[in-house]
Amino acid sequence: MDSADNLLHRLKELNEIGIALSQQRDINSLLETILDAAKRITHADAGTLYLHEPEQQVLRFEILRNDSLNIAMGGTSGVPITFYPIHLYDQDGKPIHSMVVTHSALSGETVNIPDAYVAEGYDFSGTKKFDAKTGYRSQSFLAVPMRNHENEIIGVLQLINAQDRESGAIVPFSKDDQQLLESLASQAAIALTNRRLIAQLEELFESFIRLINTAIDDKSPYTGGHCARVPVLTMMLAEAVNRTDRGQLKDFVMSDKDRYELKMAGLLHDCGKITTPVHVVDKSTKLHTLFDRIHLLDTRFEVLKRDAEIAMLRKGGGEAIRAEYEARIRQLDDDREFLHHCNIGGEAMSEEAQQRVRQIASYQWRDTGEKTSNFASIRSADCLLKPFLSDDEIENLTIRSGTLTAAEREIINHHIVVTIKMLESLPWPRHLKNVPEYAGGHHERMDGKGYPRGLTRDQMSVQARVMGIADIFEALTAKDRPYKEGKTLTESLTILGKFKENGHIDPDLFDVFIREKVYLDYARQFLAPEQIDEVDLSKIPGVNPDVGA
Repeated sequence: MDSADNLLHRLKELNEIGIALSQQRDINSLLETILDAAKRITHADAGTLYLHEPEQQVLRFEILRNDSLNIAMGGTSGVPITFYPIHLYDQDGKPIHSMVVTHSALSGETVNIPDAYVAEGYDFSGTKKFDAKTGYRSQSFLAVPMRNHENEIIGVLQLINAQDRESGAIVPFSKDDQQLLESLASQAAIALTNRRLIAQLEELFESFIRLINTAIDDKSPYTGGHCARVPVLTMMLAEAVNRTDRGQLKDFVMSDKDRYELKMAGLLHDCGKITTPVHVVDKSTKLHTLFDRIHLLDTRFEVLKRDAEIAMLRKGGGEAIRAEYEARIRQLDDDREFLHHCNIGGEAMSEEAQQRVRQIASYQWRDTGEKTSNFASIRSADCLLKPFLSDDEIENLTIRSGTLTAAEREIINHHIVVTIKMLESLPWPRHLKNVPEYAGGHHERMDGKGYPRGLTRDQMSVQARVMGIADIFEALTAKDRPYKEGKTLTESLTILGKFKENGHIDPDLFDVFIREKVYLDYARQFLAPEQIDEVDLSKIPGVNPDVGA
């Protein structure tokens, strides 16, 4: 029997193991820690940790170790376990109690076998075949069930061949070994269950986030891709910053918890778009609402052409009159083509083009369709003369860049206010408390001219600044937007470089983005081949001279 001092030492070791188990986040590492600890406190030569699969009613090999044979399978060993799971019931549905581990799992009892070769009541034929094949001698066995907080068997710890601590001889597992292992199994089961519950909650949380993004995607296919790509690019840039060993950001480091927090923020950064009207998000042309109103203008041009023809015929249709008519038709066709061109959002509509839209708007056309609820209501056509373009149509067709009016941009921009409001209303756990700040800052600028809060660089975390660059670069290169084609790498980096120079984005993060070629890694994954051009960094604004091409 162990001495009092040795037993006290082992109890202290068991307590330390319990603390270590409660701190382990990775399930595979946790399982490996459990088996290694079990072998250590009982001084066992070999052991296996099985997990119960209730749906299949089997015990699955999870971790296997044998020191004498130098076997390490499962866990962090990198060697997969190829053994088939052990069935708890036979083909007739009867419980299998002939094996030590199955009996322990089915009965919930600890099984302590001093010597398998002389033990009665259990089938050790498989063990003996293993011994004959390997030259090993499996002697003492100790199998302990692992129970969770609901008293369910979630696994079995089985140890083989206890070793005398002084001579190294194979001995039976003592009562103290058994009690210590039962205590460890209880702690291990709780730790494993807690880790599983946390993993399930995290999976549920992520699934809920993806559900929100799916809802946004269903509203508009143009935003769904954005919601998926920005988190990926955010993590790419964050990892590049984490790797950097020079510059202002060399001290930035991320733990696994930090990574998870930033990932969640990336997935949620546009959750407020769930409230944005679809016709604004999907506004592919300047006149688009529920449909593209450019076709209404086509009808009006046809009315003007009809009236021109009627006027010509009334005047007798002479050669000069016909020439005047044909010139008028050419002018109307040219004006219609011009408005079609204006309807497509561009980057800079000229003042001359805007003025021409206003000139066309001054045309008069006869509209009899809006007030003809019955024949009696039709009055003389000349009393229904209307301006060719309404004030709303003029405002939309003279949009200087893009397809959105100032009011519509406000609606789009409001999504970040909704995002912050939604995220700040949630009871975040401590390791996710920064999600609202990270997600809510991606439209801020380093010079304080961004929105919604007008934060400056010093008022923002590195993570929020990272997300800002990711959001911009994704938008520039996106090829699934309704109002533009995806830009090439050179075009996108040129704009991003100008944003660095004018105080829009973080200059140090831009340097890392270029130096670590984050843009190229992202391009290979998400951009079309024709967008990935040869980038001459010497011609990109804002690129530091020490960054090689």
